[in-house]
Amino acid sequence: MDSVTRLKQVTLLLGDIVLLYISLLLTLLVRYLSISPAILQSNVIPFSIIFIFWLFPIYISGFYDLKTLKNSIFFVKKVAILIATNSLISVLLFYLFPIFGITPRINLFIFIVIFGSCFYLWRRFYNNLLTTERPATKVLLVGYNQTTQELVDYIGQNPQFGFEVNFWMKEGLQDKEIKHLSQIILDNRINLIVVPAHIKQSSKAAKLVYKNLALGIEVWDLARLYEAVFKKIPLAELEEMWFLDNVAKSTTIYEMLRRPVEILFVASLAALLVPLTAIVALIIKLTSKGPVIFSQTRVGRSGKIFDLYKFRSMPVDAEKNGPQWAGANDNRATFFGKILRKTHLDELPQLYNILRGDISLVGPRPERPEFVEKLKKDVPFYELRLIVRPGITGWAQINYKYGASVEDTYEKVEYDMFYLKNRSLLLDFLIILRTVKYFFLTIR
Repeated sequence: MDSVTRLKQVTLLLGDIVLLYISLLLTLLVRYLSISPAILQSNVIPFSIIFIFWLFPIYISGFYDLKTLKNSIFFVKKVAILIATNSLISVLLFYLFPIFGITPRINLFIFIVIFGSCFYLWRRFYNNLLTTERPATKVLLVGYNQTTQELVDYIGQNPQFGFEVNFWMKEGLQDKEIKHLSQIILDNRINLIVVPAHIKQSSKAAKLVYKNLALGIEVWDLARLYEAVFKKIPLAELEEMWFLDNVAKSTTIYEMLRRPVEILFVASLAALLVPLTAIVALIIKLTSKGPVIFSQTRVGRSGKIFDLYKFRSMPVDAEKNGPQWAGANDNRATFFGKILRKTHLDELPQLYNILRGDISLVGPRPERPEFVEKLKKDVPFYELRLIVRPGITGWAQINYKYGASVEDTYEKVEYDMFYLKNRSLLLDFLIILRTVKYFFLTIR
């Protein structure tokens, strides 16, 4: 039933692509009243290239993220910003790169108006459809704890995910209704039973569920439903067997492909950023005393210790009283250091760490040894983050605020577990795209 979410996202993507070409055809009709083969040929290829660049901001803006697909003032604002951004992209591409062979001022203006209007109406219609249609997945939830309550509340407020809790046996296997399980499934049109991991392993539960498989139901553990909705893994619901089934898997092909692509990309990016790096280094040198770049000990893959490099954003004596959590608005930072941290430009030297193999572009954030030892004791399964290379950005970094406490780390590890379970080149690429979005949000 995870496929239901993917189907909705694919429908949105295909709908957007179709709408782009329909808007182009309408643009040409409005401009020329009829469309000849010559007109079509001179416009379709250049605009098709532009469309590729348009789809990235649509994704980055969250228009394929089901939890944000609701009609509201925020939705209107997002559409307006998206259209403005894509308009700027189109102007830059058409007028800075003459390879397109056309500079369609009037056509581009008409297209932007038509697509912007149609996109708003199409997405508003689909948002309304998602929130008003009866969810396809009828859930029977077994057991009660904080995680199940959180799920029930969130699913009730967000029908666009396609789930509906139709029956809830809060007492688990001791619930008085358990003996009527078959009738409950039929009466409530249940097609998914969700149980906590410990109940799923019960022989009594297995027998009860087995008797009802012929009714066409699926059985998920609570962690799987939580993952489908929140895109993170609830640590409180995990046992060692979950990691053997979901994390301890071969990713040899993924690792073999990832490293060469990463090196090529980072080397090219580092070369392009040489002027910016030089300017940042000069400003640091002129505005504060101390080295331009400083290193800090971090824990990497398999617990390996390495030096992480950053542009210095604090005075040299910032940690004279010992290691401290660094917050998003750390008052120890210098004036220019605050700008560097806000824009993440302080992390530019970490490109060297990537080329050296200490870290990757994408992965769990590397922590300092002093904090790792404490977090291993306070956060369940924390050490499993160390089975992959840490990264400059990651699933936890783009989905959760700046971590500055054990409580923050606990939730970030839930996102890290999602990444460990689902890591792939595609997910890495999508994380990088989302990182671009958050970079621009922080510098506004």
